[in-house]
Amino acid sequence: MAINDSVFGELEYDYGWVKYTTIEFCGKEAEIALMVKGEDNGKFDEEQYIAYNSLMEKWEQLQQGFLQAILDYYKQERQELGYDIEVNENYSQIETTNQLLEMITLVGIVVPSRDIYEERDIGITFDCTWDIENGLGIRLLNEKVTEVGYQDVAI
Repeated sequence: MAINDSVFGELEYDYGWVKYTTIEFCGKEAEIALMVKGEDNGKFDEEQYIAYNSLMEKWEQLQQGFLQAILDYYKQERQELGYDIEVNENYSQIETTNQLLEMITLVGIVVPSRDIYEERDIGITFDCTWDIENGLGIRLLNEKVTEVGYQDVAI
């Protein structure tokens, strides 16, 4: 089943609405899945449109903030796992967001249905070299990073 939404575009229903698209991320094209949570009737909340439109309007300016939050998370994870002392090839020493960009790939944007947060709620998912199984996710509320963790924090 497919719909053509005025904001999200052409979406396919597969246990949730999804569209595969290309977006620019830190100077490179990224193939992503745009996932919009909702019932199979294709009706979305006004808040979902507002959250998505706000994200897209500020997309350029937000990217460095994503990278800094992910870098902070990575350094903390590395330390908690003891890899700041013991060498682990998956958790190499990195200091800059440019080094981080070599290790992450943007794979998805999630627009949740409005059931948990009052704020504009968006999830961003990444694949990452240091945790292939769990990936990486960030949750944004009102376009600010509020949580960084495994991919499931974004879903």
